[in-house]
Amino acid sequence: MIGKCFGIICIISILFAIFSGNIEAINDGIIRGASKSVTTIISMLGMMAFWQGVMAVFEKSGIISLLAKVLKPILKFVFPRAFRESKGDNEITACVSANLLGIANASTPLALSAIERLNEGRESDKATNDMIMLAVLGSSSFCLIPTTIIAIRAGLGAVVIYELIIPVWIVSGTCMLVGIFLSRIIGKICGDT
Repeated sequence: MIGKCFGIICIISILFAIFSGNIEAINDGIIRGASKSVTTIISMLGMMAFWQGVMAVFEKSGIISLLAKVLKPILKFVFPRAFRESKGDNEITACVSANLLGIANASTPLALSAIERLNEGRESDKATNDMIMLAVLGSSSFCLIPTTIIAIRAGLGAVVIYELIIPVWIVSGTCMLVGIFLSRIIGKICGDT
């Protein structure tokens, strides 16, 4: 769907440029944009590799497992049914831990695995409150180390790269709490399937 919308926008832009006589501006923009995007991606690659390496060290050293143990009592409140039935609780904990540490690449497969476990033995095709809560936390999770944003800022040549960490904590924490609150309220109104 996004691809179709983007395609339509591009076609309209090109047609408008042709009829207004600005086709040279589009050509220049395409060439400059392509060049800058390649440069940005290459510069981001080193920073992303560094942070993925740091996260791999955290995983091998047991820091992520320790974090999961600390998070389990909190997650029992957020995902009551999953932890009560011991269905997908380990996957949920791993997914939330990965999001907390800024490893979105690792959290997506963990979330899919958790949803599969939560859906085992169910006839209904509707999402449960725990599934919805996992989706909410996946999109509005608190992030201790915003690795992607740090990598983008470094790739674009920001002078001060880490100044955004505290604002990210404030915003991501607020989003997470509001998401949990709204998901709980709507879950109570609609019931669980």
